[in-house]
Amino acid sequence: MSHRKRNKKFKKGLGKWSTFFHKWLGLAIGIQVVLWILSGLIFTIWDIEVIRSEHNIAEPPVVEFNATDSILPLQTIIQTAGRPAKTATLKALGERKVYQVDFGEGEPILFDAATGAQITPVGQDLALELALLDFKPEAAPAAPVWLTETNTEYRNVVPVWMIDMRDQEGTRIYISPDTGRVMARRSDKWRIFDFFWMLHIMDYEDRTDFNHPLLIFASVFALIFSITGIVMLFFRFKKKDFGLGGNGRKK
Repeated sequence: MSHRKRNKKFKKGLGKWSTFFHKWLGLAIGIQVVLWILSGLIFTIWDIEVIRSEHNIAEPPVVEFNATDSILPLQTIIQTAGRPAKTATLKALGERKVYQVDFGEGEPILFDAATGAQITPVGQDLALELALLDFKPEAAPAAPVWLTETNTEYRNVVPVWMIDMRDQEGTRIYISPDTGRVMARRSDKWRIFDFFWMLHIMDYEDRTDFNHPLLIFASVFALIFSITGIVMLFFRFKKKDFGLGGNGRKK
């Protein structure tokens, strides 16, 4: 068999197998490839700052610390608590001054720096106050809801206070009852983004794992699907498509 015939036979076989694999892989993985492209498009529509609701974060209130403040000594707070502290920080919580004390067990505990009263766990009224201070737009939020279990949009530490801000963007703010810190901000755009993120990484439960076997296998099959498509494309083009004659020169 001549070299030309062997080369022609090889190309024919390569084209045949490429068509075979491309067809069946397209049936198996084609929808997921479309979902990857679609979700990638969704990811480019909004800035990540908008997804995280960072554009709606208000400037924190200015709380000045000076020598004339009526702040209890830290030792008084620790003595009242009746146990040694590991670390302690004097800081602002909203518009008030607090001690955040870590006793080495569990979460830190907040104490009012002026009265020594224990703030932790943060109550409903304070949680609402902190959410309003964090939120820049005008809002008339609903009463805070006490969550003891995670949900599809909040997958962090519980329990937590959830405050629906009732704004046009469907914002919800989650406040830690231990530290008063904003744990998460969720909006309608975030929910859309999160849905397509789930489709993108193929983690339909926790929506956080992008190293699982299903995604790896799908990615390998998609790669083979793409390669076979390129090979098929090579065999679909003829010299005449590029204005070339049979001798390889332009007509």
